[in-house]
Amino acid sequence: MRSAALLAAAAALLAGQAHAQPIRASYEVYAGGVAILQLEAEFDVTAAGYRLMTIARTRGIAAAFVPGQQAARVVGEWVGMAARPVAYGSDGVWRGRVRRTVLDWPAGDPVVVDLQPVEDEPRDEVPADLRRGSIDGLSALAQMSRLVARVGHCDGEAQVFDGRRRSDYASRTVGREVILPWREAWHGAALRCAFEGRLVAGFRRDQRQADSTPQRGTAWVASPFAGAPPIPVRVEVPSRWFGQAIAVMLRAEFSTSPVQGQHTR
Repeated sequence: MRSAALLAAAAALLAGQAHAQPIRASYEVYAGGVAILQLEAEFDVTAAGYRLMTIARTRGIAAAFVPGQQAARVVGEWVGMAARPVAYGSDGVWRGRVRRTVLDWPAGDPVVVDLQPVEDEPRDEVPADLRRGSIDGLSALAQMSRLVARVGHCDGEAQVFDGRRRSDYASRTVGREVILPWREAWHGAALRCAFEGRLVAGFRRDQRQADSTPQRGTAWVASPFAGAPPIPVRVEVPSRWFGQAIAVMLRAEFSTSPVQGQHTR
């Protein structure tokens, strides 16, 4: 579920701070005013490295049409301002099909350890030169968020490989806005960031034109409570099945324990 992965990735925006206490946040995703997805995120980020985990589950009408859930986790380190993932794992079931991705970076470049199903859809292979230097989506958004915490803007780029596709992501600062009260969602002043994902390799062979269309979205980043680092409090992205999807943060709190596990084997 590409839109769920994008939402999960956007929800992993977290500013790295020295000795920061892990954060746990809960989100709900709406399309057409109806809740379609629940998202839980945990972040453990320090000056030296990061561990992130997200769990997404469809709900309501979405669960009837696209039943599924997905858990993703990554562990990595910082090299200057750049994120360097060490290991990434994602496990889930969508429409009754097991989906699993395990990536390692033994020499700084991604290696596919496990990928299920092996051939999801007929796709072009991602050349080795386009994989080189790429990172996973969770690390890319964590990297951008670290920039927000340190310099106050979200202008950045990342090359992302998910085991099947290679995309270029870019984000830019739009400005500061006040998010108005809406249902039980968080509200207040936040930094507005526009982002775009463009597929550059791993196209579906029968839908190349559709895959080449840029995926654009917006994230609002803020500290959800006193002493917390800035994390996404609202995200808007296009959904493959339900049109425009809006993820809103319901609550956030310090976690009593760091993210568990490195990646799935």
